[in-house]
This record gives sequence, C-alpha cells and structure tokens, in this order.
Amino acid sequence: MGWEEARSEPLGLWVPVLAVLLLEACQAHPIPDSSPLLQFGGQVRQRYLYTDDAQETEAHLEIRADGTVAGAARRSPESLLELKALKPGVIQILGVKTSRFLCQGPDGTLYGSFHFDPVACSFREVLLEDGYNIYHSETLGLPLRLPPHDSPYRDLAPRGPARFLPLPGLLPATPEPPGVPAPEPPDVGSSDPLSMVGPSQGRSPSYAS
Repeated sequence: MGWEEARSEPLGLWVPVLAVLLLEACQAHPIPDSSPLLQFGGQVRQRYLYTDDAQETEAHLEIRADGTVAGAARRSPESLLELKALKPGVIQILGVKTSRFLCQGPDGTLYGSFHFDPVACSFREVLLEDGYNIYHSETLGLPLRLPPHDSPYRDLAPRGPARFLPLPGLLPATPEPPGVPAPEPPDVGSSDPLSMVGPSQGRSPSYAS
C-alpha cells in the first residue's frame, strides 16, 4: 500500500495543472463579424444583390449616378453595394460608386439619394434557408423589389422579384507598380552572351556576324 500511495502522489500534483490547461484550451474566442447572422455592431459588407425571381435573365440591383434604381444583367461598378448594419436585423444600402443610399418611397418606388433618411433608407434583412435574403422597408413595411425592365420609374409589378442573393463584392485589384523589365534572353551566338563586357562605342569586326 505504501508503494501505491507513493506512485499516486506525483499524479495528484499534476491534476490541477492539467485542469487549468484544459480550461484554457476549451475557451472560445469569437471572431468579430465572422458570421453573416451577426447583423449588428456596425458590420459592413460589400455585396452584389442578385435576383432571379420572375426574371428572364439574371439581374443585379444597380444604383445609378442619376439616382435611378434598376436591374442589370451583369455586375457593374454601379451594382457594387455596401450593406451596413444599423441595428440587429436592419441595414442601410449604399452604392459604392455613386455614393447614393438606396431608398424607397411610400408607393414602393426605389431611388438613390445622397442624403440618408432613416425612414426611407432603412431596410430589414431576413435570411432565408436557401441562402437568399428578403429586404423590406423597416418603416413602410414594403418589400424591396426591382422595377420593371422597361422603365425604372414605373410602378412596381406585383410579381416583381423580392428574393436577393448577396454575392461577395470583389474590390478592383490595385495596379502593381512598374517593376524592372525582364531581362532579354542571352544571345548564344554572341561572344558575350551574358553581356558581361557591356556596350562599347566601337564594335570589333571579329564579333560581327
């Protein structure tokens, strides 16, 4: 019994140390704004809002320079949007290129404005199970729908698109600074293929081809 007690004594000293190490390893350290479900805390996302509801072709919500809002078949600088959380579940939508906020009038008409109006420019974001989102005016309760293709000013069609798929916005690649031009391949037919001698004012007839 004495030998068993002596053998278990060192193990008893390590138990508190192991418990502390395991506790530190099990602690979770959340990453700020790491989940799209966290729609608060000033989270900012750059997205293209794509929809294919009742559309013959794909459409991306586009805020144009003149303040009109329409659907574009392809991505464009005007369709890159900045979605910023105002409070849990409520966002503002800003056109990155035009610096216009997406707003909605009492009749449901969409327009872009340089001035942010909390009543007209705040939208509630609802996440669906299939990855699409639904947006509607927080104050008016009207759904966010693209206008008909033929005119951005006409009244909205009842069956217009309402589901949008937020696609990650890719920032334009910054041009790389001009570097050193690539060296020309060595002239194997030359007596100085590696250009170690350097240019000379006079060329020897012996080196002429």
